[in-house]
Amino acid sequence: MTESLGDAASHFTTEAHGEPAGPGRYVNVDAITPVEFLPGLGFRPVLGQRAMTNFVSFEPGAEAPRHVHEEEQIVIVLDGEFTFDLDGDVRIMRKGDVAIVPAWVPHGAWTTDSHCVEVDVFCPPRQSLLKLAAAQAEQAEQAAETSGSEA
Repeated sequence: MTESLGDAASHFTTEAHGEPAGPGRYVNVDAITPVEFLPGLGFRPVLGQRAMTNFVSFEPGAEAPRHVHEEEQIVIVLDGEFTFDLDGDVRIMRKGDVAIVPAWVPHGAWTTDSHCVEVDVFCPPRQSLLKLAAAQAEQAEQAAETSGSEA
């Protein structure tokens, strides 16, 4: 006999047990200008209230150096492949592969001669990523204003 995995009616309930945290919204990821922190590594973060996704593109030869952070991270490969180091367990990840990175666990990733498109899910949102993205957006805005005033 198959064990029940839960009650679908309670999973899809329309009865609110609290106030909505805010309005929902839609985002077109392709409309987000990638933030490039390192050569060949483009980030397109999408922020929710208690979680964030980061759509990441690795060009061939790009590297996200080994690092740690306090946020839990789930890595989902959408296209291409890259090498992922999860605390010394190094594997090639391809479309459909997922890695779960708990807080403070060392990890990094790199491509060789291929590209990779992946999604990182962070909970809570990765504050350093948001700060870096905001700073780069501000620099781009200032550069646009400067070039506009020179014209």
